[in-house]
Amino acid sequence: MTAPRSAGRSPGGPRPRTSYRCTECGGGSPAWVGRCPGCGSWNTLVEERVEQGSSGGSRRLRAVPTPSSPAVPIAEVDLTTFQPLPTGVQELDRVLGGGLVPGSVTLVGGEPGIGKSTLLLQALGGLAVRGTALYVTAEESLQQVRQRADRLGALRPRLLLTSETDLGAIVAHIEAVAPAVVVIDSIQTVFHPDLASAPGSVAQVRECAAALVAEAKARGVAVVLVGHVTKDGALAGPRVLEHVVDTVLTFDGERHHAVRVLRAVKHRFAGTGELGLMEMTGAGLVPVDDPSSLFLADRRAEVAGSVVVPLVDGHRAVLQEVQALVVPARGQAYPRRAAEGLDVNRLAVLLAVLRNHAGCDTSLAEVYTSAVGGVEIRDPGADLAVALAVASSLVDRALPPDLVVVGEVGLGGEVRQVQHAERRMAEAARMGFSRIVVPLLSPEPPPGITAHRVGNLRQALVLCEVGSRSPGPW
Repeated sequence: MTAPRSAGRSPGGPRPRTSYRCTECGGGSPAWVGRCPGCGSWNTLVEERVEQGSSGGSRRLRAVPTPSSPAVPIAEVDLTTFQPLPTGVQELDRVLGGGLVPGSVTLVGGEPGIGKSTLLLQALGGLAVRGTALYVTAEESLQQVRQRADRLGALRPRLLLTSETDLGAIVAHIEAVAPAVVVIDSIQTVFHPDLASAPGSVAQVRECAAALVAEAKARGVAVVLVGHVTKDGALAGPRVLEHVVDTVLTFDGERHHAVRVLRAVKHRFAGTGELGLMEMTGAGLVPVDDPSSLFLADRRAEVAGSVVVPLVDGHRAVLQEVQALVVPARGQAYPRRAAEGLDVNRLAVLLAVLRNHAGCDTSLAEVYTSAVGGVEIRDPGADLAVALAVASSLVDRALPPDLVVVGEVGLGGEVRQVQHAERRMAEAARMGFSRIVVPLLSPEPPPGITAHRVGNLRQALVLCEVGSRSPGPW
């Protein structure tokens, strides 16, 4: 009689074990469930095949290894090899605090076609002047990258190019070339030959990133990984990918506009407060030296619904135009609210505050708002500008052309303080504006501009002469 075959075994060896991994937090589960037991996200578990015996055994070390280097007092740590390498791209160096640090791993995320490859190819062109740089293109052909480099003026003898997707081959190139900087475009297309899962899966992205981090630390080479983003704008792949790298940069902007914004979400070598502004041109990305002039270049001050607000993103003050359009909702039970470059949920809150505390009723109107220039506004100091733009469009009356407004609006209709008020007022004065509406306790303005202080939203509407005739001028 033949003995029954053991469950989970195959004649050729151990059968791969199936588990499920969360794309948000990287947590595992032995079976698929609708909600991740680790972070609570819904429908984020994906299948992952793991070879038995590879990582499921005992975690205890069989032998205690010898330390690779002795422990030293913290004051005696050598910082001479920790100096950043300038890339030559002004705005990128600004965000990174001087450049790429040897031995660091940087993750750059952004939507397809936004200009990530252009930005990094320009950076490698500047770095290759002082040392060897390696560009690993895992998505495009060598001819496509060479053509782009020719257009950007980045053809350098020490800028090396290879097309690889196998992690082992990439590591072999790094060992043979010994570059100062390596760019891998993109991490989602690289695969680990020892894993059975497909490229771009949670296991592949996690293991490839971990291996590249180990290579960067061991060899002292700066590694830059290009990452895809989801439809919500978050970096694709497991959240652990963001934890293992040293720096996470987001590169975004409206594809049909020329302005691109570079931010540091995480940076272990400097602060995350700097903002990089660039303009996409035929010759590549060029820095925007005066973003306020760029955003206000086509503004028509006599149009109702247009308000200028001084914003602070990072350490940079920028004047931005906010527009609103209020039109009657013809027979619609639920009038539409749309926001481009603004948070639509925040817009709904401001419309409710306008109705209850300022007498501006937009319940029978469609409301459309926009941040001009294709840049997303995250500063709460834009609340007052959005509310005044809506009220201005509602009564069809333009605000004075020399006026800017700033302030956060609370649920009780009060106008709250904002950070860096002095910097905002100084930027408005530099651009030629003579009046600014600010919260009550704001500091004194610089010479050349007058501050009008308001305590609540109704006072701001009266000051700007845009009080509403509810339910609208139609």
